[in-house]
Amino acid sequence: MFSLTVRRHFMIAHSLPREAFGPAQALHGATFVAEVTFRRRALNQDSIVLDIGAAGGIIEDVLSGLNYKNLDEHPDFEGKLSTTEALAEYIAHAVAAKLKDDDDGRELAGIDVTLRENPDAWATYVYDLSA
Repeated sequence: MFSLTVRRHFMIAHSLPREAFGPAQALHGATFVAEVTFRRRALNQDSIVLDIGAAGGIIEDVLSGLNYKNLDEHPDFEGKLSTTEALAEYIAHAVAAKLKDDDDGRELAGIDVTLRENPDAWATYVYDLSA
């Protein structure tokens, strides 16, 4: 299995209105480092998983819909908690949707999204595309 990881960062505002989240129940900001890993079983004819520039562009496109946004007002999160884990899942599915019609994208076995809130805390969502 081969993989390619591309990193970008984005900033959001949100609240997590449940007692379990303590002070994060109130509106607050977060800056995330998003690491998106593309996995495939065999390299393409150019001996790559996916073009790094193209991968970065797709990630930037997906993150542009979140960057500097208040997720409490974002239509895709209406009635949902925008936890780090939920954001990782959202990003993985959005990236996969943008790759579904791409020749290399159709050959991917999976997309993993790791969101780092700080150097000591992160969450990962693994999206298996071969299932």
